[in-house]
Amino acid sequence: MSRKNNSSLMEKIVSLAKRRGFIYQSSEIYGGLAGTWDYGPLGNELKHNIEQLWWRRFVSSRDDMYGISSSVIMPEAVWRASGHLEGFTDPMVECEKCRRRFRADHLDGVKDCSFCGGKLSAEKTFNLLFPVEMGSAVGGTTTAYLRGELAQGMFVNFKNIVNSFHPKLPFGIAQIGKAFRNEINPRDFLFRVREFDLAEFEYFIRESDWEQQFEYWREQIWQWIDQIGLSRERVHELEVPENDRAHYSKRTIDFEYDYPFGRKELYGLAYRTDYDLKKHMEESGVDISYLDQESNEKIIPHVIEPTFGIGRTVFAILCESYQEDTLSGEKRVFLKFPKAIAPVKAAVFPLLKNKPALVERAKDVYNMIKKEIPEIMFDDNGNIGKRYRRQDEIGTPNCVTVDFDTLEDNTVTVRDRDSGKQKRVLISKLVSRLTFEKGT
Repeated sequence: MSRKNNSSLMEKIVSLAKRRGFIYQSSEIYGGLAGTWDYGPLGNELKHNIEQLWWRRFVSSRDDMYGISSSVIMPEAVWRASGHLEGFTDPMVECEKCRRRFRADHLDGVKDCSFCGGKLSAEKTFNLLFPVEMGSAVGGTTTAYLRGELAQGMFVNFKNIVNSFHPKLPFGIAQIGKAFRNEINPRDFLFRVREFDLAEFEYFIRESDWEQQFEYWREQIWQWIDQIGLSRERVHELEVPENDRAHYSKRTIDFEYDYPFGRKELYGLAYRTDYDLKKHMEESGVDISYLDQESNEKIIPHVIEPTFGIGRTVFAILCESYQEDTLSGEKRVFLKFPKAIAPVKAAVFPLLKNKPALVERAKDVYNMIKKEIPEIMFDDNGNIGKRYRRQDEIGTPNCVTVDFDTLEDNTVTVRDRDSGKQKRVLISKLVSRLTFEKGT
């Protein structure tokens, strides 16, 4: 099934995501709030698995990374120093009739409102930061902002990390967390939203090493793309031209994915030079230079920044994993998740729910597995075929069925999601089989 400009695929993914508990519209009983989404139990588990895999790959398995979790609220001075008060903007137009707002750079010369036909206003500059008024006294509040990116939390903690851990260059500061952007026109499901999760690190280097380090992290991003099961045929590099780059960037590559609505940004890789650390040192008056132990000179390190959108990754994986085929003469839908990130690793069934001996044995098997693999599910609702289809739709790699033979020989049937093939496995070997299968 083609992934490009496929509105039918988009509708199927959004429908399945809601029906099976992956993604819900936020505050839906009140009509929803544009650009906000809630992760249901399965979506939350999928997101958690992606984040844990990312953290293990880029942070905990390395000796040159320092993980933090910084505040989502930061003072105005931070954003003034970083340039976001002036540079974190989008061009906006507004319908003079219905007052809907649109990104001017997304209209391709259109002069009338696509909703009511009204005339669009002249282009204005719209700042994407969310202001927060802090304090309770009337007229005595202080303006702060919800962070528009994770990076500034790492830059303002640079001095703390250096003083606490004395790292040698090159080294990185990493975090996973929420960011907020007051999007003019949020759309396309999880793609353009107002509250979102990012995984990101600032990798501090000597200026002379930036090209080598840029290429190294470029390849690391491609390896991550392979690890989470995205096809390289659907991911494309875009060298961002100078006039389209962020104000802090000397070079940026976007990694774009073929979403159902078109090719759009998934990840980014930027060379931020020493822009941010210099600006914070100037604005704060605090010396945050680094003593280079090789040259015994104080320097301002330069920075390579890989940025990974977690929501966009979840969306891309849903698109990549969505499959339709025919199995045993019946059409089915299944999510072909890589086993390492599947939200449910296995499901356990009794063949018949009205046979107490089978139900009891199935629950024993379920409890045995759950001690070693917590992400499993017990299901005895409906016939066995319907249970298989439900598990296929949520991407469960293996289904374990306890039947009458189990009571005689202590074996169970293990069914593979992708092929539908079944094998008999001894209960005593079941955990090791499923542990291997889940990709750990």
